[in-house]
Amino acid sequence: MKKVNRVRKPHEFQSLIKTGKKLANHSFVLYYVPKKEEQARIGISLPRKIGNAVQRNKYKRQLRMMCQELVDFSRAQKDLIIIIRFGYLEHDYRTNKNNLEKLLLKAKM
Repeated sequence: MKKVNRVRKPHEFQSLIKTGKKLANHSFVLYYVPKKEEQARIGISLPRKIGNAVQRNKYKRQLRMMCQELVDFSRAQKDLIIIIRFGYLEHDYRTNKNNLEKLLLKAKM
């Protein structure tokens, strides 16, 4: 996932969470709003209670790969914030990817 397609600033995260619609399942919480820039953007967050820094970075890398495979950023119409839940640790990569795909379909990405 390119840096152009990432939400990076804390105030952007907060505004997307406050104004966005929310979807959730066992592994993820998804907030979405119509995009404001040319390409759709995705922000990834997870609580500090999930593992140490090395593990959290691993989970973020996995989620970025899932998003890269599932989302066409030039055609997508929404900005997203994805928050990883503790249920993410209970499943393997394929199951988590299917859970994310279901949420993206509900959000009509």
